[in-house]
Amino acid sequence: MKTLDTILRNDSAHWVGDGFPVRSLFSYHGDTDAISPFLLFDYAGPWNFDPVKGNPRGVGQHPHKGFETVTIVYDGEVSHRDSTGGGGTIGAGEVQWMTAGSGVLHEEFHSPGYSKTGGPFRMVQLWVNLPAQDKLTPARYQAITRDIIPEVAFDGGRARIIAGAFDGAKGPADTFTPINLWDVRLDAGATATLPLPDGHTSMVAVLSGHVTIDGQNVGEAEIARLSRAGEGVTLTADGDSMVLIMTGEPIGEPVVGHGPFVMNTEGEIREAIADFNAGKFGALAPA
Repeated sequence: MKTLDTILRNDSAHWVGDGFPVRSLFSYHGDTDAISPFLLFDYAGPWNFDPVKGNPRGVGQHPHKGFETVTIVYDGEVSHRDSTGGGGTIGAGEVQWMTAGSGVLHEEFHSPGYSKTGGPFRMVQLWVNLPAQDKLTPARYQAITRDIIPEVAFDGGRARIIAGAFDGAKGPADTFTPINLWDVRLDAGATATLPLPDGHTSMVAVLSGHVTIDGQNVGEAEIARLSRAGEGVTLTADGDSMVLIMTGEPIGEPVVGHGPFVMNTEGEIREAIADFNAGKFGALAPA
């Protein structure tokens, strides 16, 4: 079995634009080898937004290069547009998987409908690194709607398989390296053992509720980073709990990040900035 190495948390929140109250629970500014192939985990919410008249809240046009953004909505709705022509609106239980690759511009706002009604809001954005050989892959957008995400029941809970596989169910996300991403709900008082691959970076993000792992307590907005050795993890839910299971095969390459660009060398970062300034990431079509 895997053991619990450390608990990642951040009590300090910041706003991304005016629509996303975020706590960054880990990022590439720390030990990049320990979290590879992942780069950043932003937990937005829980928050309650009042109705708004006029322009929706969110964050305007900005670039990315060299990795992927994975946005999972639990409450509320998020609309996305990017310079590949990709985009759309996702709601509770749905996912946007954007490959920045060689460079992309995008924007993220609350949907017009949600903006008018307001209400609870909760989402996660995970950044997934690309190996050097794929960092210049063409940008693309995957809309993963709730109807194509398989759900597996197990003793004590259920799991929705976004990426990877669990108990014969395969997630719809197309990934560049081996990754599991499971949206798991645990019943109060349940103890469940989930199979995680030996050698993978493995994390359990608690989004609501409270669980015990390897004798240690992990609460809301905390991530348990597990040992790479071992083939499973046992979770005990002290109440109804919502967790995100993340595992990935480590990439084992240098990571050099600068804001929205993540490459392998300082020279590649300078090139990314130059390409963005030269307009090589394309443009957003008029709304």
